[in-house]
Parts: sequence; C-alpha cells; structure tokens
Amino acid sequence: MTEAAELLPAPEQAREVFGERFADAVRYAELLAEAGVQRGLIGPREVPRLWERHLLNCAVLSEVVPEGVTVCDVGSGAGLPGIPLALVREDLKITLLEPLLRRTNFLTEVVELLGLDHVTVVRGRAEEVMGKLPPVHVVTARAVAPLDRLATWGIPLLRPYGEMLALKGDAAEEELKSAATALTKLGAVTTSIVHVGEGVVDPPSTVVRVEVGESPGGVRFAAKRAKAARTGRARRRRG
Repeated sequence: MTEAAELLPAPEQAREVFGERFADAVRYAELLAEAGVQRGLIGPREVPRLWERHLLNCAVLSEVVPEGVTVCDVGSGAGLPGIPLALVREDLKITLLEPLLRRTNFLTEVVELLGLDHVTVVRGRAEEVMGKLPPVHVVTARAVAPLDRLATWGIPLLRPYGEMLALKGDAAEEELKSAATALTKLGAVTTSIVHVGEGVVDPPSTVVRVEVGESPGGVRFAAKRAKAARTGRARRRRG
C-alpha cells in the first residue's frame, strides 16, 4: 500500500471497546484496508482513518442497542456498522442486508473468518425481503440514504414497537426535521437525536433514533407485509 493508504495502529480506545474481540477487530480493519480497497468497497483515502471514522464510530452504536435483540443492518456495504456492532455485542442476532454481490461475498468471508456465528448475510434490497425475513427489534444504517428515504426501507422491517438507529453526521437535526411528515406516515411515534461514544470518538457519533408504534411502515406496509407472509406460507406448504 502507498503511504497515503497505510492502516494506522489501533488506538488504545479500541482495546477497551472491543475487549476480547480486539484481535478480530484488527483483522477486520486489515481486511477493509486490503481487500476492501481492492474490491472498491472503501476508498483508499479512508484507510488511515479506519479506526476513528469507521470501526470505533460504528462500535459505539452498541450503547443504544438493547440487550438480546434482533438487528438488521440495512445497506451494510462493507459491514458498517453491522460488523463492529457484532464484535462488541455477541448477545445480538444480526442480519447484514446488502443488495450487491461483491459486497455480500466480502461480508460472508469476514463473518466466516472472524467466527461471527450470530451474524447472517442476506443479499437483497429491503423492499424485496419484507415479509420474507422475520421482523426485527432494531434496524441500523450508516451512509445509506437521506433519512426520509432510508425510513421507507428500514421501518417496514421492524417489529411493532421496534426502532431504527441511523448513524448520521452534522446535518442529522435538519434531516430529522425534513423527514418528520414521512416518518409519521410510516408509523413513527417518537424521534430523537442521541450522541454515543463520549471519550471514545471525537466528536461523539450522532444517532437518529426513530421508534415506531404497533404498525411499522404504516397501514400500507402492514397490508403488504401480511400479503408477503401469506405468499411465503403458501409456498412452504407447496414445497
């Protein structure tokens, strides 16, 4: 690798955050810096800041994920935030949802190499898997799409009273305001902005939290979800 694409040593905070999985976190960082760049999953300029901007930034999301829940990481890409979250939270059952084959191949390799038995890789778009995957407690996402569009993909995958946690940047508050109407139509009942990773990442990571009521996705998606479930049951009976 060139000097500009050199992976820096893991900061001391990484040892604290990843604990017993620190060695696996280092291996994941190396995979991102090598195969991730070669396959076009991450830009070479991101390599020197992989720890601060990517791995730790995503791992601290664990601070707001409840214990023992199911999680779907929508548009997982190279595994961010899903893989760092999985490394620090073995109590979670995580699905990495990604439509592109080259990315799902990479994710499958990482999951197998790191022995992440509580992680499943699924190739597909969120709108395609609704009704085919069991609804989850938590949907996560990072750098996938503006909040209003992301919500149309992520919220329908939730169980009743679940929540979507979206890692966002400085424009989080503005995005949340502009998406307010869309979120309400999708069944959101509470929205907030929380900051995680104090003392680990600087600045702390910004998370938009969207909590839903009994009809995630709203009435239209509830009907669509029910239809997909009926179709799935019919296929299983025929099979």
